[in-house]
Amino acid sequence: MSDSSSDYKSFQNLVGPDESLRVMASLRRGATRRDILSMLVAGGMQATLAGSLAGVAVSAHAQAPRRGGRIRVAGATAAATDTLDPAKQSNQTDYSRGNMIYNCLTSLDGSLTPQPALAESFTTKDAKTWVFTLRKGVVFHDGKALSPADVVFSVMRHKDPATASKAKVLADQIESVKATGANEVTVVLSAPNADLPVILGTFHFHIVKDGTTDFNAGIGTGPYKLKEFKPGIRSVVVRNDAYWKPGKPYLDEIEFVGIGDESARVNALLSGGMDLVGSVNPRSVERVKGTPGFGIFVTQSGQYSDLVMRKDVGPGANPDFVLGMKHLFDREQMKKTIALDYAVVANDQPIDPTNRFHFAGLPQRPFDPEKAKFHLQKAGITGKVPMVASPAALYSVEIALMLQQTAQRVGLEIDIKRMPADGYWSNHWLNSQVGFGNVNPRPSADVLLTQFFQSGAAWNESRWKSEKFDQLLLASRAETDLAKRKQMYADMQTMIHQDAGIGIPLFLASIDGHSSKLKGLSPIPLGGLMGYNFAENVWLDA
Repeated sequence: MSDSSSDYKSFQNLVGPDESLRVMASLRRGATRRDILSMLVAGGMQATLAGSLAGVAVSAHAQAPRRGGRIRVAGATAAATDTLDPAKQSNQTDYSRGNMIYNCLTSLDGSLTPQPALAESFTTKDAKTWVFTLRKGVVFHDGKALSPADVVFSVMRHKDPATASKAKVLADQIESVKATGANEVTVVLSAPNADLPVILGTFHFHIVKDGTTDFNAGIGTGPYKLKEFKPGIRSVVVRNDAYWKPGKPYLDEIEFVGIGDESARVNALLSGGMDLVGSVNPRSVERVKGTPGFGIFVTQSGQYSDLVMRKDVGPGANPDFVLGMKHLFDREQMKKTIALDYAVVANDQPIDPTNRFHFAGLPQRPFDPEKAKFHLQKAGITGKVPMVASPAALYSVEIALMLQQTAQRVGLEIDIKRMPADGYWSNHWLNSQVGFGNVNPRPSADVLLTQFFQSGAAWNESRWKSEKFDQLLLASRAETDLAKRKQMYADMQTMIHQDAGIGIPLFLASIDGHSSKLKGLSPIPLGGLMGYNFAENVWLDA
């Protein structure tokens, strides 16, 4: 909640819902603070209390979400592969657009705890069989009522290899999804997973209509309906008046574009062409804050850019090369000079300090050029080592330049191949022997480790394979004893820290820029733009 909506809530709690509606209606008709005071006193309230409540009411009214208006928003990515198929979504533009038109069974709040969404409740006795009760009265944009068949179809399609779902590795653990009542769906897993409601609250598990094969119409149950979709260019959505959440959304229309270049994004904001832009570089923060009418919105999260050294080809196949490179990270310096302190120091483990399973007891790997030199010489890597970087992976170019300078001091020559942001993810990311990735925050430790570190995962960046790790990952899902589960995650983070071909120097904060007229933003640590879920929560001040 932003403070404004909490003002409104506290006023509602103090005077009761009926009185609060009466007061707000009077304020909308132009009543003054004095009019409200008389109203409250006439209702039998003591004068001093009425006086302070009248003040709260006026400020709550000033900050209560208003309906109406149109905003333009720019994400950091645009590609011809932009998609409305939830199974294929892979970047912040897809996720943001998906959240405008679809819903999941659950949604994740500011602490990434699953809350009821299309499922009004979910229960389990053994973390293996889960019963979801669907909300009544929900309709798709074309008027069709939500039914269990839609949920069965939407979840099960991720298991079919022909779908090529980005979430297949998460769906593999689902054994069956069946309608078990007019309003009820039962999901049975192959092994217990206490995190299933978290998984079903993530982007890929948006609910679509049973049997959908063409997703370009974007028919969902979400807060907005699709008006226009041009992949790589823009999409336009308009308010869904039949939305199941009372009073939401607030805006009439949103235009969403992707602008790959950060300075172009910031310029578009400050020239008034955009109301909200994602992924602002810390170097632009002062400029945005210093321009009247604009502000900055920061979300600290588990996002990281990582140095990826493939274990199956190239220098990364030698464990000494990998260790040597990890000791070349001057993390404190990177935090200060590259992220301008909009980050926290990381330790080559992918679970960040905002996560309850972060293993803080792992000894911090030091910046140690001597140790780096020892391992690099032992690896016997000679000649130039090509390193692929791109503005597409946040700060990777700057990190590569710092590594290049430090490596020179210990006798290693790094040849930086700087690639344009366009096409980086499809052409270079998983294909470079030594390069950079950028991992958006994930909703749980299990999802992150499953998608990026399980041996068979499509996004296993360094192709690191460990049978022991895979077994621990499976066992940790079923473990209901929190202390034991924490220990398992600690062990897995230690294994990645020691053996995977991944160097993680920092966990990055997401910085968004916005017009001061845009209200209602609050951090959801899944990433910037309110965990890509800003659309149904923001409104425009008059």
